Amino acid sequence: MKSHLKHIEQKLSNRKSENAFRELKLNDNLVDFCSNDYLGFASEQEIHAFEPAQKYGSTGSRLISGNHLQTVEVEQFLANYYKAESGLIYNSGYNANMGLFSCVAQRTDTIIYDELIHASIRDGIRLSNAHSFSFQHNDISSLEEKVKNAKGNVFVAVESIYSMDGDEAPLNDIVEVCKKYNAALIVDEAHACGIFGEKGEGLIVQQKLENEVFARVVTFGKAYGSHGAIVLGYKSLKDYLINYSRPFIYTTALPLSNVLTIKKAHQFLAENKDRREQLLELIEYFKFRIQGLKFTIVESNSSIQCVIVPGNKEVKYLAELIQSNGFDVRPILSPTVAKGKERLRICLHTFNTKQQVDDLLKVMGGEL
Repeated sequence: MKSHLKHIEQKLSNRKSENAFRELKLNDNLVDFCSNDYLGFASEQEIHAFEPAQKYGSTGSRLISGNHLQTVEVEQFLANYYKAESGLIYNSGYNANMGLFSCVAQRTDTIIYDELIHASIRDGIRLSNAHSFSFQHNDISSLEEKVKNAKGNVFVAVESIYSMDGDEAPLNDIVEVCKKYNAALIVDEAHACGIFGEKGEGLIVQQKLENEVFARVVTFGKAYGSHGAIVLGYKSLKDYLINYSRPFIYTTALPLSNVLTIKKAHQFLAENKDRREQLLELIEYFKFRIQGLKFTIVESNSSIQCVIVPGNKEVKYLAELIQSNGFDVRPILSPTVAKGKERLRICLHTFNTKQQVDDLLKVMGGEL
């Protein structure tokens, strides 16, 4: 056993020497500029406090005892909301991507993915045993070069809004490449849903591309302030996942209380469109105000605004300075991002004020 612990301790020592060691922190008294609770739904009482959600827990997997009529109804409600034929609820976005990508492509097929795609998709691709290749981030020429040489059934995987940069995929151009080479497009909309579209349906619906994609992954632990995810697509895809997606088959179902909270969050958003408008206004304000600081900014129209601070040591120092002044901003270190691309990832929310933005930028600019 000592040799096993020695190996673990050596790996941890390596992380510390690279200034890449991760720790869990409690910063409850700081102004939140780091969470994914973009619309403030996580603390919205109307969404979380209602009687039916308090009566049911989990009793098993969906295929044994964990399925409820209400769950099936919520899945169809969500499919209709996002203008899809059908949908299957998973326990998290990570679980959904693992469950989809691990089984949808076979050994003779090919998955082409953006080089900045989320880790959950990479892990799902690895389990699939399909051929896989990355293309340069948001580069249509690079995508086409990879797709036209791919073998078997070809799947293309992108995020509509990228989690570590906050930038947007050129979805219309990607759709055209997929149509040209008969590739199936899969889009992770984790950071777009709730924010973009008339009712927060995401960029695919906003750009009227819902009939051009093979599957979408929508998660509920970000703008919707809940937990879980849904894979949207054709009814046959849902049936296939129920039969072949191991992360769905062999896990305890989400509690019905969670499922009903997901529906309530969507209903609340549809009735309170001002939340989205308020957030979009704050995003524009932040982008305007930060122009006066001498930082490299990743171009983004989303809630995720990234400031490049090369070096793990350097970005950690700036993050700690910001936190000591009362603002919860977290550093994103390599190897999560490429060396030299370390950054502060600033997340904006409806509950943040313009004064808080101004005060945060003063700290970053060395004025406090």
